[in-house]
Amino acid sequence: MLPLVGVELVQTPVQLYRYLLRCCRQLPTAAMQQHYRHAIRQVSGYNSHSDEDDPERIQMIIQRAIADADWILEKVRMETF
Repeated sequence: MLPLVGVELVQTPVQLYRYLLRCCRQLPTAAMQQHYRHAIRQVSGYNSHSDEDDPERIQMIIQRAIADADWILEKVRMETF
């Protein structure tokens, strides 16, 4: 499972949300997909970073979320082999 094509195009929180939901499709079981979709929806309520207005900080948050998603996908991939 490689990172999805277009990760470099993720520039906004909405694009990140859509990217993370697409990542969920790569998870092997429906239960895992549902769990992570729920987690993404909870975080994307923008409660945790809704007051963030620094563009540089927003990009750091986006990059961290993508790195975390890649880590989860890689971990799942390693467990399935």
